[in-house]
Amino acid sequence: MERTVEVVPEAGLHARPASQFVRTANQYDAAVRVGRADEGDDGLVEGNSMLAVTGLNVEHGESVRLVAEGEDAAAALDALAAILTTPVEADDGEGDAEGDGP
Repeated sequence: MERTVEVVPEAGLHARPASQFVRTANQYDAAVRVGRADEGDDGLVEGNSMLAVTGLNVEHGESVRLVAEGEDAAAALDALAAILTTPVEADDGEGDAEGDGP
């Protein structure tokens, strides 16, 4: 099963969103692949690899294709699509130095 979504986070699929994406992909009993929507099957990479996911260099506003196979495929696609379509990536309590000072 698969789904195509537009990447909403301003940072694209880099750094924090990519980390969250990979952690989430690894929580499900599903093989997840991700790639640009217009690159077909050849552009898909393993969704559980930080290096592979950040290596896509997907930017804000690009469409990506999520493909999942396995027992939890539907749930994995729901969770991963939610990450990619949520604009929030700022403060999640990790102590961002900006704004903390006087």
